[in-house]
Amino acid sequence: MSKVICFGELLLRFSPDADGGWISKNNIPVFIGGAELNVATALANWKHPVAYCTALPDNAITQNLRNYLQQKNIDDSFVHLSGERIGTYYMPQGSDLKNASVIYDRAWSSFYQLQPGMIDWNNVFKDAHWFHFTAISPALNENVVAVCKEALKAAAANNVTVSVDLNYRSKLWKYGKEPVDIMPSLVEYCDIVMGNIWSANTLLGTAIDTQIHHKQNKTAYLEHATLTANEIMETFRKCKVVANTFRFDAGDGIHYYASLNTPSAQYVSSEFNSKHVIDKAGSGDCFMAGLIYGISGKKPLDEVLNFAAAATFGKLHQKGDASNQTVEDVKQILQQTMVV
Repeated sequence: MSKVICFGELLLRFSPDADGGWISKNNIPVFIGGAELNVATALANWKHPVAYCTALPDNAITQNLRNYLQQKNIDDSFVHLSGERIGTYYMPQGSDLKNASVIYDRAWSSFYQLQPGMIDWNNVFKDAHWFHFTAISPALNENVVAVCKEALKAAAANNVTVSVDLNYRSKLWKYGKEPVDIMPSLVEYCDIVMGNIWSANTLLGTAIDTQIHHKQNKTAYLEHATLTANEIMETFRKCKVVANTFRFDAGDGIHYYASLNTPSAQYVSSEFNSKHVIDKAGSGDCFMAGLIYGISGKKPLDEVLNFAAAATFGKLHQKGDASNQTVEDVKQILQQTMVV
C-alpha cells in the first residue's frame, strides 16, 4: 500500500503544571508534538503506511526523535536535516491549544527556515497516495508558504489526494499577512478540507452567522456547516469533502459531534459526552487521521465520520499530543459511548 505523507513542523511541547510547581520540583513534562505528526502517529497506530516530512537540525536530539518515529513505524526518510534548532511551545497541562496561555518559540527553527527547492517533492510523492498539511505551517512566514505551494503543485502533478486542516493559531500569523490572504491559494489544491465554521471564515473568508452561538441549537449549527461546506466546494472546485467539528466545553467536560458534507449529502456523527477531559491537544488531529484512514480505505462516509469522531473523543482522555489508540480501541468507543 502506498503512503500518506504528513508535512509540518515537529515540536517539543513543554507542559508545566499551571501553578508553577514545576520550578521547585525541577521537573517539566515534555511531549513530542506537531499537528501533522499527530496525524501520522494515529495512522501508524492503525497500520496505515505513513511518512513524516519535516526539517530538523543534524544533531543528537534529532537522532533521538528519528528513532522515536521509527519505533512508531513512521517513515522518517523525508526528514530534511538543516538549520540549528527545534521548535517548541509551552502549554500548561490540560489547556486548550487556543488558550491564551500557549507560548510559542518557533522563530528561526529548522522548519521555519525552509526554502523552496530544499525538498525533492517528486521523490517524496513517488510512493504516496495522500498528502496532508495544515494551516499552521503557512502561519509561520512567506517562505514556508512557498514551500507548501511547491509541495501542493507536486502533489497535483503526481495525482496525490490532498487534505488540509484549517487550524487557526492567531499567535502565529505575525508576518504582515492575514490568513485569508494566504490560505485560499493553497486550498485550491485540496480534495478534503477539515475545520469548523469559524476557522473557515477566518482562513478562507466564508460567510459566518455572528449570532450562531446565541441560537444554541444543533440543527442551526449543522445547517451552517452545510452552508459553509457548499461555499468551500463551490469556491474550490477540487474539493469534494468538507468536515466540520463542533466541540463545546461542558464544565470540566466536553460535548462533541461532527459533520461531513459532499456536494450531494451531509452526514452527522453521533454525539459524544464526557464529564472530564485529560488533554485537548491533538484531538482534532485524531479526527483528521480518522478521515484519511476511512476515505483511503473506501469506507462508507457515515462510517468514516463516526470512526473519526470516536477517535477524537478517545484522544481527549489521553495525556500528550499524539494518541496511542488502536483501531480496536476506537471501535470500542463507538460501541460504548455513542449517544444516538
